Amino acid sequence: MDLRRLEIFVKVAELGSFSRAAEALYLTQPTVSEHIRGLEDELGIQLLDRLGRGTIATRAGLLYLGYAQRLLALSREARQAIDQFQGRMSGQLVVGGSTIPGEYLLPALIGQFREKYPEISVSLLIGSSRQVTEWVEDGKVETAVVGARPATRQLEARELTADELVVIVPAGHPWSARVTVTRAELEAEPMILRERGSGSRDALERALADVGLELSALRIVGEFGSTQAVKQAVRAGVGISLMSRRAVLDERQAGFVSCVTVEGFTVSRSFYLVVHRDRSRSPLALAFLEFLKSQFPAMAS
Repeated sequence: MDLRRLEIFVKVAELGSFSRAAEALYLTQPTVSEHIRGLEDELGIQLLDRLGRGTIATRAGLLYLGYAQRLLALSREARQAIDQFQGRMSGQLVVGGSTIPGEYLLPALIGQFREKYPEISVSLLIGSSRQVTEWVEDGKVETAVVGARPATRQLEARELTADELVVIVPAGHPWSARVTVTRAELEAEPMILRERGSGSRDALERALADVGLELSALRIVGEFGSTQAVKQAVRAGVGISLMSRRAVLDERQAGFVSCVTVEGFTVSRSFYLVVHRDRSRSPLALAFLEFLKSQFPAMAS
């Protein structure tokens, strides 16, 4: 079985496009098409449906995709195992991160990890907490850090560190000079939230439930799919929001936003390291887990 064909098939299936897969793999589109035809001929079944400008996997293709992803992962693990046996560490580590740890925690950690193993490369995939835990389940990433504990028993989650969420308001807002506000004031202000499935939204819903409230108690004027979009909307005066303190350090220092807390109302959560309980882990992933244990001693317990 040609692993290169599997790699090309997986890339086309994931990106939904022959041209985007060709660009990502630094190949020509005819070369990608030729490899896909060769794989379909070898298996005797169509794996991809070409629909106008897009491409989707057939039912057989979806079935085959999971096996192809696992075969490629095993190939990477084998290469890394040989490298480790020979006293070196190389290859690619694929890590997932939900928005806040992915953008404000993991990049610095990955930088420190690469100082220890300079021959490796790291791919960091960022999505909502729900998306990222699905990637761990599917084997798309070996390990991830998310802002909400996964519900599925297939995954193991270890607490890394705590995260505090604060109310952010734009420069010039009446609350800019205040340190705290009341819950009644919070409920009266137009509020921008992250989308369903994000860890910060889950944390807010839990905090509201603890005081007997639901999201409907807030004046929600928007739901945005990224932290950056929420920050820009707050700066533009669309509304206020609740966000990780880590995510607004630069904006606070520049004077674009201010942070306040709510009296008698704490919104906090933890970041969790997530791995699959049953899947084997590559030597590179194991090294990364050991590195994280050295950075977050509580994780080792």
